[in-house]
Amino acid sequence: MDWVWDGGRSSLDLINTYRDRKTGGREMLREPADLAAWLDAAGYAGARADEALLRQARDLRDAISRCVDAVLAGSAGVDPDDLEVVNAWAARRRAPVVRLAPDLSLVRVAPLDPAGGALADIAYDAVTLLGGDDRHHIRVCASPTCGLRFTDRSNAGKRQWCSMRRCGNREKVRLHRTRLKDG
Repeated sequence: MDWVWDGGRSSLDLINTYRDRKTGGREMLREPADLAAWLDAAGYAGARADEALLRQARDLRDAISRCVDAVLAGSAGVDPDDLEVVNAWAARRRAPVVRLAPDLSLVRVAPLDPAGGALADIAYDAVTLLGGDDRHHIRVCASPTCGLRFTDRSNAGKRQWCSMRRCGNREKVRLHRTRLKDG
């Protein structure tokens, strides 16, 4: 699958599983196996998904996305239903359980519900992103076709592209070809 990890935060990476927003949209989480593969690639090993969890993950993603859109629009008003979805998932977050091995190394114990735990972690990330100073660094890719969300951590705070090697380079090539054609 063509996953992208340019969001800089797990909650933005989840939002970015719905792609090409500016040109009608493309769902990347089409079936439970897609969600399980994305969670695994995101570092949540052992997560299994079914239709119900897929639906819940999409609902969480869409609620986070609408909250991000409200922040980007400068709106203080966020739909209370969206906040409830995000907050309810974040409330399910649990600290990772670790144990000592005989050699005194730390061993992380897998959660009973890896997929649910992953969504809770992602919701918690959204809460800390949207409720903290980083919300002022959320951007939407300037590409006319992309629409991925990312955090701008550049020194100048003027990053335009989700990824320079993808959208930034495409735009530079397009501008170069236009100059050649017009010149």
